[in-house]
Amino acid sequence: MRYAHEVDKVRAAEQALMARLPEGALMQRAAAGLAAACARLLPRLYGARVVLLVGGGDNGGDALYAGARLARRGAVVEAVLAGRKAHAAGLAALRSAGGRVLDGAGRGAERAIQAADLVIDGLTGIGGTGALREPHATLARCTEYAEGVVVACDVPSGVDAGSGRVDGAAVRADVTVTFGTYKPGLLIDPGASHCGVVELVDIGLGPDLPDPDVVAPWAADLGVPRPGPESDKYRRGVVGIVAGGERYTGAAVLCVGGAVRGGAGMVRFASSPHPVELVRRHWPEAVVTVIEPAPDALAEVGRVQAWVIGPGLGTGREAETLLEAVLRTDLPVLVDADGLTVLARRRDLLLRPAPTVLTPHAGELARLLGPGTTREQIEARRLEHVRRAASELSATVLLKGSTTLIAEEDRPVRVNPTGTSWLATAGTGDVLSGLAGALLATGMSAIDAATAAAYLHGLAARLAAAGMPGPDDSDPGRQAPISAHDVVTALPEAFRMLG
Repeated sequence: MRYAHEVDKVRAAEQALMARLPEGALMQRAAAGLAAACARLLPRLYGARVVLLVGGGDNGGDALYAGARLARRGAVVEAVLAGRKAHAAGLAALRSAGGRVLDGAGRGAERAIQAADLVIDGLTGIGGTGALREPHATLARCTEYAEGVVVACDVPSGVDAGSGRVDGAAVRADVTVTFGTYKPGLLIDPGASHCGVVELVDIGLGPDLPDPDVVAPWAADLGVPRPGPESDKYRRGVVGIVAGGERYTGAAVLCVGGAVRGGAGMVRFASSPHPVELVRRHWPEAVVTVIEPAPDALAEVGRVQAWVIGPGLGTGREAETLLEAVLRTDLPVLVDADGLTVLARRRDLLLRPAPTVLTPHAGELARLLGPGTTREQIEARRLEHVRRAASELSATVLLKGSTTLIAEEDRPVRVNPTGTSWLATAGTGDVLSGLAGALLATGMSAIDAATAAAYLHGLAARLAAAGMPGPDDSDPGRQAPISAHDVVTALPEAFRMLG
């Protein structure tokens, strides 16, 4: 796992560590790590042109000391000061090493940034919030035209380290060198999209850091069950799916596809006649049942270990009857799509002892949270709202988006690292719900099943867009548009890549 901590906890850990170290030692550790990372990015350090963007805080001091180290190794280093204030000792160290200082308001600064082999962004640190002021905003925009590598110090300036929010201009780094621990804004979009590759430098904060606030898993953390010698279709998990209607049938086919390719031992599908026939045709492995909307509708479906309900179901009274029947069971339930719209007017159905997983996008979550909450508010503060939803709704909430977040009350929020913009196409959410339901049926906990499903779903989309056998996000020009069906097809390869 990659562990991230809120800014106030990082500050407290820094203060505790600095109390045990000689004055300035912690900044020197950060500067040494930053300088080493920058040196590795340059094909040749001697004679390389390095520009520092220096704000008035400790972040600027880190950049100045790192610049001094690079200058002593032969780099040509220039510091662009964003204001009258700068870290005095760091500035003196840079000058002593042969570095030059430029006025951030002059045209020379812009030319220097554009011509540099490497630019270090030290304008603002983890305490920066809100839109950048001038001249910081102009300097951040200048980095867009830099010919060399742009390296952010701790967090790209203009990105809120606590939430990933970006208000206005922000540095878009190729590499972000962060100190001590990850910060949530480095993992959550839109901030994450400004970070490039994130490199963590250990400066000794570990013993002083509390439990993390946000975590991002690696493949090895997922714990997806594998069939063993004693496995049969029932031990592998039986998932029941209630989806589709006479109007929306594709959602049912895709949801069942996600479950079939998601490792379920058996998929039981129940709906009205037309979607049942389509599922029978596309997925003969599924056991299908025609049901009528009634309180006892599930009696004919057969034994299952988890339920998925909602995709293409409709939002009328019949859908509400089926949703109530599923949520009255004592089994884990995943609710998606139309089921979430119904649930927004029947939140009382969430008062149940068994695990419930909700998989909304921002608009659906706004409806679930009720009047006064808008899609725009959720998109701007995704971390805040997914935590609120998990608490208010007493459920595991998977908030879909470019960085999917998974939250349960009193646990660190999980961030999915495999998301891709290729998933922004109709039907992919239906695939995700079937996949997550299959994992729920294996006996995984709600948060683990949701986390693994999001990871595999994103990985499958990357594989499909890259044409398999391996994802290649480094060259988007080599990728191709995909459909939800392509994601279903790529799921087995995604499972294989877990090792």
